[in-house]
Amino acid sequence: MRRPRRPTVDLLLVFAAVFAVQQVAGVVGFGVEWFALATPLRRPWTVVTTVYAHATLGHLLANAVGLVVVGLLLERSTTRTRFHGFVLGTGMLSAGAEFLVGAALGSPVAVLGASGAVLAGVGYVLADNRLAGGVLSRAGLGRRGSVALLIAVATVVTLVTFGPGVAVVAHFTGFVVGALAGRVGVLRAGARQGRVDSVRG
Repeated sequence: MRRPRRPTVDLLLVFAAVFAVQQVAGVVGFGVEWFALATPLRRPWTVVTTVYAHATLGHLLANAVGLVVVGLLLERSTTRTRFHGFVLGTGMLSAGAEFLVGAALGSPVAVLGASGAVLAGVGYVLADNRLAGGVLSRAGLGRRGSVALLIAVATVVTLVTFGPGVAVVAHFTGFVVGALAGRVGVLRAGARQGRVDSVRG
């Protein structure tokens, strides 16, 4: 019996297919603005395409490497549907945050790429494990302290990924949303969640 393809591989194929479409579209006169979430919002479909499109081959490869590292960890504890929903949802939220901050500041913004979703995956992996849960419970930080720690870690992660043309608001938002999702275990499948909860007791 043929083994089903992994959701991380599915996503890599989607990235490659969208990038190929972008290249063909560019040849016939449809530039990156047809795929990027940009201010002002003239193309509503870019709310979705922004997650899967990439500016350059280097941009695509960087996000693909990040996706492989975090995706292979995430997919072990979830279903295909939840995995893809998480990537799309966190990607749209993080790109939307970048878009809204740019619009509020009156600066033009064009967001594309999966880095917000990849960083959401990093946040999820860091927050949804026994070690993190144990450290947080022993530290006795309380709600405010936990929020301050989350913001501090998200800030450090954002600064590490900072560079020219980098969507830092999207990175920050993605990490925070992913970490919050990890604390409540949104990716855990029903049966697995029951087992994990009984172990955590």
